[in-house]
Amino acid sequence: MTDLDDLLQRVAVRAASDSEDLPAPIDDAGIAEAEGQLGFALHPLLARLYREVADGGFGPDYRLLPLLGPGSSVVGEYSTRRAASVGVEHPKWPEGVVPILTWGCAMYAGVDCLSDDGQVLLFEPNPYSGGSWDQCWFLDSAGLAAWLETWLSGTGWFEEDAFDGGDLVEPRPWDQAASRLSSGA
Repeated sequence: MTDLDDLLQRVAVRAASDSEDLPAPIDDAGIAEAEGQLGFALHPLLARLYREVADGGFGPDYRLLPLLGPGSSVVGEYSTRRAASVGVEHPKWPEGVVPILTWGCAMYAGVDCLSDDGQVLLFEPNPYSGGSWDQCWFLDSAGLAAWLETWLSGTGWFEEDAFDGGDLVEPRPWDQAASRLSSGA
């Protein structure tokens, strides 16, 4: 068993213990449909989460969005945000970053499917005061696997009890935000 297999098994156990109504995992055809609509491949670990654990409904706080479907979904949210960012002076959402969950107050966690490790980003638009949106993007975790580990261990910035530990790592500004927003990629 690889480290990722072990991680996915622990995520599946936690997901099942947190929710009795976990949606069924999505099949390969659903992953292919989502990737076709997105125009790029999902990060491999993100695809495995949807294929092997569930079609959303697990994870921190508001829980992962479903991949496809009516209402709020990964593909739907991405499509809406990208459409509003194409051809405008100050794009808000970079290509290849899929929103996987909402934190409320218009904040999202997103996975950068164009990065090798699947960086997890925080979009926090509340301090926006006009102009470029790059100051609203933060690096939450260098990779999706590490982000999942913080959820499993209860040490993420989003965990209320994590503030008491003293070793909390808060998201920091995403140094690629300006270039990724201006390049369209």
